[in-house]
Amino acid sequence: MRRVSALPLAACLMLSSCAEFPELDQRISPELAAAPVPELVPLAPLVARANAAPRITAATTAGLSGRVAALAVRAARLRGPVIPAPVRTRMLRGVR
Repeated sequence: MRRVSALPLAACLMLSSCAEFPELDQRISPELAAAPVPELVPLAPLVARANAAPRITAATTAGLSGRVAALAVRAARLRGPVIPAPVRTRMLRGVR
């Protein structure tokens, strides 16, 4: 088995450490820099609240079923040919 030298890897790492990074501080707007830092909250109460009560009700299901039907009709229309058959025939005649 051939042994690979670490010298080329070390040279690449040293060359990449010489790269200059862009000035990221200049890209933040003054309003964003002056904005307060968001408060960190524990995750456990958020998960407990999300699992406490079901959010999907009969009214939610009824409202979504109409949207699902409308999307299915729209998807069926999109499955059709992009170029109508007479136009496609005329285009193919022009190519030959």
